[in-house]
Amino acid sequence: MYKPLFNQRKALRFRHFSRKGYALFACLGRVVTIGVLSVATLRAAAVTTTDTLSVGGTTVVGDADTNTPDKEATLDDVEVTGSRAPLALGQAARMVTVLSREEIQAAPVQSINDLLKYTVGVDVRQRGPIGAQTDVGIRGGTSEQITILLNGINICDPQTGHNAFDLPCDLSDIERIEVLEGPAGRVFGTSSLVGAINIVTTHAAPKLGEVRRGLNMRLEAGSFGYLSTAGRVGINSHSLSANYTRSDGYQRSASGHLNSDYQGAKAFYQGGYDGEQVQLSWHAGLTTKGFGSNTFYSAKYDEQYEKTTKLYAALQGETHGRLHFKPAIYWNRSYDRFELIRGDESKVPFNHHRTDVFGINLNSYFDWIAGRTAFGAEFRNEDIVSTNLGEPLNEPFSHYKMGLNRSNLSFHLEHNILLSRFTLSAGFLAIKNTWNQMPFTIYPGIDASYRIGNNWKVYVSYNESLRMPSFTELYYSVGGHKADKYLKPEELRAVEGGVKYAGLWLTMKASMFHHHCRNMIDWILDPTEAEPIWKSVNYTKVNTLGVEASATLNLEQLLHIKRSSFNIQYCYMDQDKAGTGDIQTQSTLEYLRHKLVAQLQLHLIAGLDLGVKYRLQKRAGNYTTNAGEVKPYHTYNLVDARLSWNADTYSIYMEANNLFNKKYVDYGNVQQPGTWLTAGVKYNINLW
Repeated sequence: MYKPLFNQRKALRFRHFSRKGYALFACLGRVVTIGVLSVATLRAAAVTTTDTLSVGGTTVVGDADTNTPDKEATLDDVEVTGSRAPLALGQAARMVTVLSREEIQAAPVQSINDLLKYTVGVDVRQRGPIGAQTDVGIRGGTSEQITILLNGINICDPQTGHNAFDLPCDLSDIERIEVLEGPAGRVFGTSSLVGAINIVTTHAAPKLGEVRRGLNMRLEAGSFGYLSTAGRVGINSHSLSANYTRSDGYQRSASGHLNSDYQGAKAFYQGGYDGEQVQLSWHAGLTTKGFGSNTFYSAKYDEQYEKTTKLYAALQGETHGRLHFKPAIYWNRSYDRFELIRGDESKVPFNHHRTDVFGINLNSYFDWIAGRTAFGAEFRNEDIVSTNLGEPLNEPFSHYKMGLNRSNLSFHLEHNILLSRFTLSAGFLAIKNTWNQMPFTIYPGIDASYRIGNNWKVYVSYNESLRMPSFTELYYSVGGHKADKYLKPEELRAVEGGVKYAGLWLTMKASMFHHHCRNMIDWILDPTEAEPIWKSVNYTKVNTLGVEASATLNLEQLLHIKRSSFNIQYCYMDQDKAGTGDIQTQSTLEYLRHKLVAQLQLHLIAGLDLGVKYRLQKRAGNYTTNAGEVKPYHTYNLVDARLSWNADTYSIYMEANNLFNKKYVDYGNVQQPGTWLTAGVKYNINLW
């Protein structure tokens, strides 16, 4: 159900042909419609032709059947994936996993975080449901080691990765989610040590003279006092959405109080302009939530509480012509209040943090006889004021008496050689951070792919990346922790190779990867010390060896069952850390050794659809119970299901998560909920 593909953009219609050497490359990165030429003519131009199909209202392009001359010839492109420059899907050298709009709408989930559980290379560790707090890692990495993007804008929180998925958009806003596995420093800069996740919202400027007005509404209710309501209105190239969600929670503290309750709200606006010379898009959002944190950070306290608020704003543009300029400017602000003893700071004061991130970047590319070249730069400033993170402020205010400011400056250069069956993409990122007097450091990368016939592709890549330490890792020195403010950035070197087959009714992909991470940042504890204490350090080197495989059957093509498919994915990883001895680590080697995901989507009768998802996970590592007992993480398997009745303007559905009421923990000793039942209705109407 998850398809390796690349982003798409609006169609370009030929009016005349140019004899310039770079003319063919100017077409790459566009959906091209040629109404008077046959596929055979395009083949004479030495470009691989492609098929089209609809995924989530977006044109997706695959390898063409050259024996079918009546198919429309198109050229697909990418905006934010495995390279700085947009490349045609048939020639892109790096794979990206995409969750389409249809898959998102059909999934039995209550948050964007939940969707990623069904991507085999992604590790989703929830401390609380409904997206209360989720740590997301890729290929054995931690939540601090990936880049989270909203419409291509880096929204990572430099305070901590725990709150990275406090997103302002509702599920109904999402067009697709792109997952890039493996180092992405060359593409997304700092923080993308082991990969990146890009959430792309639904936004398409109408064609000239076209009027679009629509209204979407959703209401859900379910177990544990769960209630969620959302609405979205779109008028031409503008849309506004809002969401409110609450739950009583699924467990109580030792004193009988609810300690896993949740309450939150979101609002999200986006707009755009598409002219002949320039294209603009912008978004602004707000998300706020408060949730019982039971034993999230300490097993000794089971009535913890956290409240977070985030604001987002961004403006992006792109010029048209031979030289494309793609500037962007953005600002994010985050508030975080943590209460170790809920509602009572007489014994332990609350932690308050405010983080501001400002960034501006320019990505440019142009086509010439030797291929497609991209270049650009980014400036990103990260600032925090806090009760306990950073250096003493000259003028303390409100709750804040500490603070820290740092800046990243980076430059990138990439070139793509595009032949009829072979693609080579190579480049580097040069980055400097003002903290710790980090000098300019270069992180190179190279990707290559070769297409065999119309169905097979083999690819190989080598990439290096980095991750700057979070403010928490630099300064959190309370509650039995001692931070090191002189931490160095983590660095990763990775090699990957794989093969992909894409047929009419069967798609398969297999890959093998090796990661070598040095200067790994982790919280460690040495039990041999007289007074053991958790410390943040650049501890050692970690090697990761892994394999991934997936296969998808298109049951509509194979058995003529409409809107039906079966997908199975498996990932195995093994990590080793040199010289650990008796040292205890908090998170580095708590990775998923085995993960198996199977998904069946069936169209039963007219209007009635059933989706069943199975997940098996085996995590390496141990955790300490409230009683001080050390236990290993046990293998668990879960089944989620969704039954829906779909009509043109409405949908009625029932969902069940953890259908067989399995008891399991996935993070420390935080017990996860049992069976969670949800019923809901969605209503869509077109306004005047």
